[in-house]
Amino acid sequence: MRRAASSNKRCSWVNVDDPLLLEYHDREWGVPVHNDPKHFEILVLSGAQAGLNWSLVLKKREGYRRAFDNFDPEKVARYSEKQTLALLADPRIIRNRMKIEAAVRNARAFLKIQDEFGGFDPYCWGFVDGKPKLGRWKTTQQIPATSPESEAFSKNLKTRGFSFVGPTVAYAYMQAAGLVNDHLAGCFRYRVLRGTKPVDIRSKRDS
Repeated sequence: MRRAASSNKRCSWVNVDDPLLLEYHDREWGVPVHNDPKHFEILVLSGAQAGLNWSLVLKKREGYRRAFDNFDPEKVARYSEKQTLALLADPRIIRNRMKIEAAVRNARAFLKIQDEFGGFDPYCWGFVDGKPKLGRWKTTQQIPATSPESEAFSKNLKTRGFSFVGPTVAYAYMQAAGLVNDHLAGCFRYRVLRGTKPVDIRSKRDS
């Protein structure tokens, strides 16, 4: 199976000997997300990744799911100080106090966006006009760390009370959630995802 899995041309950052990273690249990264719990999951993990390797975050994702009530923002938003402190002793996650507190704080801000826009999904997709931005990169070195959209997204999130959502983290989130297709142009996933249909953000916001 390893030979078959490795036959497709992939982004150069993928280590085919890392099964979690390989599956993540082939099945998740860059796939447009339209599910609020999944949006919240990616926000939590993107913040947790700050300054770290994504492979490490993937290895701890199941631990995060258990520790953060399957990424249910309503439950996380109700975490008490005692629960937050308990997470600092949980080896299943990255035990960084600021990142853990940010996840709880962001859950509360996430719920406010849901109330205002009818969901986090129409809110975040509004920053790319409902359609994934297509990169046309030939090498990993060409992929930017930020974009005008991620800077606007980051700024807006911060005004709404989010933290650990700087432009670089916001851009990583946009890549993971499919708001940006940053698979290399020669990667088989770039071609698969290139035809993603746009979302009618206005109708979703007004509904």
